[in-house]
Amino acid sequence: MKRQELEKERENLRTVFRKMFSITEDAASNEEIRDRILSGGKVTGTNMVVMICAILIASVGLNTNSVAVIIGAMLISPLMGSILAIAYGTASNDAYLMKRHSVGFAVQVLMSVAAATIYFLLSPIKEPTEQLLARTNPNFFDVIIALSGGIAGIVGQTRQDKSNNIIPGVAIATALMPPLCTCGYAIANGNLRMLLGAFYLFIINAYFIYVASNAMLVLLGTPRVKAMTLPEWKRLRKKMYRNTLLVLLPIILIAVGWNI
Repeated sequence: MKRQELEKERENLRTVFRKMFSITEDAASNEEIRDRILSGGKVTGTNMVVMICAILIASVGLNTNSVAVIIGAMLISPLMGSILAIAYGTASNDAYLMKRHSVGFAVQVLMSVAAATIYFLLSPIKEPTEQLLARTNPNFFDVIIALSGGIAGIVGQTRQDKSNNIIPGVAIATALMPPLCTCGYAIANGNLRMLLGAFYLFIINAYFIYVASNAMLVLLGTPRVKAMTLPEWKRLRKKMYRNTLLVLLPIILIAVGWNI
């Protein structure tokens, strides 16, 4: 009798924990999730205007060493939306969406770096500030932040209740815009080492936000436009493993003492 009661208590405890950490409990409909994510991934129109403003704000903040101004730029940056849209295209096995939003994301990155470069060429302040230097030394902590940010970002975008502060919080934590602006500073001042460090930090943030978002969307049961065969699943999994290893390789080399 006691054994049955103990098993029942354990089952009740498992049920409580499953419910506590369930991501499907208050999820929006698949149609609403799709519309919300793809709308945030648009490059043209409002999002492009906001992105240019975010570039200038972040560049000024980095140039003047103002944390408050940098945070303001991160809050309005639309780059996170493009990454989530690419992840949605992957989870839904929609090659067209993946290609369209990948191209759009590349345009946003190029525009960001170009605008920041022009700003720093014209700026009278040439010395690197503490905030600029902080974006040039990525490490494993940045990977943890990006993974957590990707999970939190998708959770925020897929809830029925849209009135939450998850996305702004994720935008601040993952800091996608400042590394690109730092790339602009490095190009304007001919500093190759700073350019490589800042762009690598951006790659880490963007890639692991994408990986975490894609995994969460799969767990949420995102509808696929085309079913994947077992060989396709294996190829995709191998590609993800390979890409993850390539992205992590510089950090691993630094961790084991290589001077690169």
